[in-house]
Amino acid sequence: MTRVLLWRHGNTDWNAEQRVQGQLDVPVNDRGRAQAQAAAVMLARSGASRMITSDLSRCTMTAAPLAELTGLTPERDARLRERHFGSWQGLTTPEVRERFPDSYARWRAADPDPGDGVESLPDLGKRVSETIRQAAERAPGATTVLVSHGGAIKYGVAALLGWPEEMLPTVAPVQNCHWVDLILQSSYGWRLSAYNVGV
Repeated sequence: MTRVLLWRHGNTDWNAEQRVQGQLDVPVNDRGRAQAQAAAVMLARSGASRMITSDLSRCTMTAAPLAELTGLTPERDARLRERHFGSWQGLTTPEVRERFPDSYARWRAADPDPGDGVESLPDLGKRVSETIRQAAERAPGATTVLVSHGGAIKYGVAALLGWPEEMLPTVAPVQNCHWVDLILQSSYGWRLSAYNVGV
């Protein structure tokens, strides 16, 4: 059985401020570091043989405690970055609503391509699901940890598993430092074993 664990980064100050991070490089805060330490203890029990992380610092900082516990050297892959939020990046949610009312309304209505430079959900799902597949191909029969971002994980998993578009708004986002457990078996293909797991 091949297993891939998708681990969201720890809390950042921008998370607390409801500020759109997207692909801007925002570090984890003290709370995020504590979350990563606690989660790493649990994830170390998975017996992972490889760890791949988004190249943004909130993910590399989250990966560090698990690397210390396991001796794994995290590889960096920019395809695991968060959804690019175009003109919204760096703004708070109220600011986005005020400055970009049309694209914000489309986003709230679950439009997969709301405009103003926001990466489309099909494009996001494709790049992340391809990264998941390739990670599994590189470590058949083993466990790989991918350290990524909330939107990237949700929509990458959705694309991988073929979830219909209308289902996606009903799926909760992955919380800070929680993870998704995917398994790949020859008789069944990809299966979701657990979602939004954490301490």
